[in-house]
Amino acid sequence: MKRIVVEKKILEKNDDIANQIKNLLDKNRIFGLNVMSSPGAGKTTLIEQTVEALKPQYKIAAIDGDLDTQRDAQRIAALGIEAIQINTSGTCHLDSSMVQKALDHISLDLDLLIIENVGNLVCPASFYLGTHKNAVLISTPEGDDKVKKYPTMFNVADVVLINKMDIAKFVNFDVKKVENEIKELNPNATIFKISALKNEGLRPFLDWIQTNINLVKNQ
Repeated sequence: MKRIVVEKKILEKNDDIANQIKNLLDKNRIFGLNVMSSPGAGKTTLIEQTVEALKPQYKIAAIDGDLDTQRDAQRIAALGIEAIQINTSGTCHLDSSMVQKALDHISLDLDLLIIENVGNLVCPASFYLGTHKNAVLISTPEGDDKVKKYPTMFNVADVVLINKMDIAKFVNFDVKKVENEIKELNPNATIFKISALKNEGLRPFLDWIQTNINLVKNQ
């Protein structure tokens, strides 16, 4: 019983800070997107392709979460945008206090803030970060059983991207089964099928981001 109370207090404190972040993003008319997946699913590659496609039109910054190293932020910063790395020192997710501190080092003259969460299909789903939308990425080599095994992650998703579609048939990934299980858990989630490394199938996802940028700008 005591453990449950502590967890509740931690999540309440996290949500309080996340709501402050949401207010800050709204005040500055910045669309915030939280990208989550297991390690190696292709988050950083997806963000690289997204930045490359949208930076001619929009001001973009990124916050990258990882246990250690600066590698993800270095890859994103190499595209010519501001990128802040958060090293969690063993924590399996970002929380709102980490994001709030990172925002102190980012110019808020932005249209789009992308947060790359720590690679994990469990913990990140429980910590609201104040972003407007959640994108969850799964890749075909991980197997087609992840939706039912990690339902919380897919319940909080606004968008699910099925990545590495170019090799789906070689790893016996049942796309229809995964789509049906996502829809069963979360009928409101939008599903996109992509191959981020080959820059294939990304246009509908980019259009979805642009629609949300405009919604936040005009709210």
